[in-house]
Amino acid sequence: MSRVGKLPITIPKNVEIKTDGISITVKGKHGELFKEIPNVIQVSVEEQFIKLIRKDESRITRELHGLTRSLVNNMVVGVSEKFIRDLELKGVGYRAQSNSKDLTLTVGYSHPVVMQIPSDIEVKVEANTNLSITGISKENVGLFASQIRAVRPPEPYKGKGIMYKGEVILRKVGKSGK
Repeated sequence: MSRVGKLPITIPKNVEIKTDGISITVKGKHGELFKEIPNVIQVSVEEQFIKLIRKDESRITRELHGLTRSLVNNMVVGVSEKFIRDLELKGVGYRAQSNSKDLTLTVGYSHPVVMQIPSDIEVKVEANTNLSITGISKENVGLFASQIRAVRPPEPYKGKGIMYKGEVILRKVGKSGK
């Protein structure tokens, strides 16, 4: 029994919901998102709530019920208030630079790493070592943040690398001398 799927989604005042039997479109002040709904889930839009209803009680339907509700809720939250993911660069000489299309990371390699910024994501660089990734799609923001982190993941001996803000790196003890 999905407890998540049963919860209704509240619709903020500035968000429009359009649905037909197979898809849902959410439009808000920050943009518009579209998602196809599995055919075993029925979406009913009321005045201030969205409810997702299962058509049968099979295992796959129960699994999709909570997942679909979470995805639709993320769409509603994303278009009304954007998702933000913060990253920190720790290390001597580590820095980031951003323009509208590219993000340049200098993280200890012999060359700077240049990454293209997706069109639906904004990247702000503060104090050369703090990145703020913002967008309406939680999936795309998290994916791009993980791609940036994968360029130089934090290492456990010195704690250097690119890490999420607030992430705790378990430090290891180095070699012991005799």
